Amino acid sequence: MAKQTTQYYGTGRRKTSTARVFLRPGNGTVTVNDKPLDIYLPRPTLVMDLSQPLVLTDNVKSLDAHITVRGGGMAGQAGAIRLGIARALLHLNPEYRAVLKKAGLLTRDAREVERKKYGRAGARRRFQFSKR
Repeated sequence: MAKQTTQYYGTGRRKTSTARVFLRPGNGTVTVNDKPLDIYLPRPTLVMDLSQPLVLTDNVKSLDAHITVRGGGMAGQAGAIRLGIARALLHLNPEYRAVLKKAGLLTRDAREVERKKYGRAGARRRFQFSKR
């Protein structure tokens, strides 16, 4: 019979990325899509950014995070993971809400890429003007 462990779940989204975050009691191991965090996200600034909720709540060494993330690029995925971790921490302890809210970690960044319009080089940029 398998041992039942407590698990806390949070979903995070940013740009076109979606992250599913599972927090379990452990020793601070973070795996993203079955790879270690530092291999999956090579930029230290992104790693620092997504671990911010764990640092603020002093759970860096007490929780393991198992994360699956899809869509978007590195920065979008890191932002999605950060929101997912913050939401999962709320399930763990609702008293973290004040700390996370003050740091702005519970707000979903709603900015999306604006679509390209016809007759334009991009969403807003015009084609180069030629007088002759």
